[in-house]
Amino acid sequence: MGRARGGRLLPVLAALFLALLLVSGCAAEGEDEEGSPVAAAEEPEAPMEDKEKAALYAAIGSFVGKAWNGSGLFPDPCGQTPIQGVSCDLFNGVWYPTVVSIGPVLDNSLQCAPDARFSPQLFDLRRLKSLTFYACFPASNPTTIPATNWDKLAGTLETLEFRSNTGLAGAIPASLGRLASLQSLVLVDNNLTGAVPPELGGLAKLRRLVLSGNGLSGPVPATLGNNNPQLRRLDNEQLLIVDMSKNSLTGSLPPSLGGLKGLLKMDLSNNRLDGRVPPELAGLESLTLLDLRNNSLTGGLPEFVLGMPALQDLLLSSNPLLGGTLMQRGWEKMASLATLDLSNVGLAGTIPESMAAMPRLRFLALDHNRLSGAVPAKLAALPSIGAMYLNGNNLTGALEFSARFYQRMGSRFASWDNPGLCTAETAGGAPTGVAVCKDAQEPPRVGMRDGMDAGGGKPEASSSFPASSSSFGLSGHKVAGLWCLVMVMVL
Repeated sequence: MGRARGGRLLPVLAALFLALLLVSGCAAEGEDEEGSPVAAAEEPEAPMEDKEKAALYAAIGSFVGKAWNGSGLFPDPCGQTPIQGVSCDLFNGVWYPTVVSIGPVLDNSLQCAPDARFSPQLFDLRRLKSLTFYACFPASNPTTIPATNWDKLAGTLETLEFRSNTGLAGAIPASLGRLASLQSLVLVDNNLTGAVPPELGGLAKLRRLVLSGNGLSGPVPATLGNNNPQLRRLDNEQLLIVDMSKNSLTGSLPPSLGGLKGLLKMDLSNNRLDGRVPPELAGLESLTLLDLRNNSLTGGLPEFVLGMPALQDLLLSSNPLLGGTLMQRGWEKMASLATLDLSNVGLAGTIPESMAAMPRLRFLALDHNRLSGAVPAKLAALPSIGAMYLNGNNLTGALEFSARFYQRMGSRFASWDNPGLCTAETAGGAPTGVAVCKDAQEPPRVGMRDGMDAGGGKPEASSSFPASSSSFGLSGHKVAGLWCLVMVMVL
């Protein structure tokens, strides 16, 4: 019996002895001869080429000023002493700057000097992927975008942005069309002039093109469409956003834009475009925003919009020559539409009852047109409606909306300045500026054909979405309308 127990203990004791040997061995490796801890050997830091480092210092110094001592302040820009606005990546064990952002974004961001300029060394950053300038060139320092050397960054640069540079003038260089890897080109709120280079249409990987808030002129380049077989894009390389708003572009919309099958947002508002909206745009099956406000378009409301089920925002206001009528059928197909702004577009005819079949419509503006006939009572039953503007037309008959509807909408409903319109509802509320129908029990209210609102001021007479971008372009009563909608969505 004792021998059996001893036999069982031997393996256990052997295991314990082996464990003690391992522990003592590990402890010995962590101590020197006197028993003091020894730090583990650190791996050597990845290097950065001296040529690349010198190019980085020279490029940044040309923007922030000669007094900037890059090598002294940031001897290891991709390691222990990083530069705010500069990011690096490893390539084959070597550090390279890949992101350079200059401008007062954060308190410690690199900021341009009054005499900031472009340095040729900027184009020696061989792995540069993103280059951004924000409020870098004021009006006191007129500067142009370099016309040469962009081909050196053709294989790497994916993002190029110039924002809020009032001194950035001149034309957009055609050489930007050589940036074969470019995915995002953003030139916003600068002072650029001249035509949009057709060469930009050759950027096969471009996904975002934003040129808003400049002084660009001439036509929208037909090359932006991808109907050219040589420029046919892969599914993951399709242009998604085109924004050339707030410029002075002229001419008609090129039909080739209909070839941008993956386009999500098109904003060409606040220009001088004319002509018809090309029917080829019906091919924009993924489009969620079509903003053509404040132009001189003609030819009537394009019927093909009823076949764009993804469309969420259709903004055509302040095209007074557009004309035409509202389609009488098919509005139920627009199941995703949330904003419909057709104010001041010269519409005639009647408001179709089928417009009440849009389940997600939150904002409806038909004001300042020549619409006539009765207002369909079913409009009040739109399940998501939060703002409705019918003022400034020739509508007639009785408004058959409930007092609860008027109370809920408040100033976000407008129907004044329709001489033949009256309201049948008097108990609990009635719309401002609309007389009570003669057969109602209460005495009629004073109409507002003279253009004065209840507070003695002139009612809103402009587009529901004017040019200002700070509040979605709304003003007056419609500012409150849209912001109330935004607050409801947030809550």
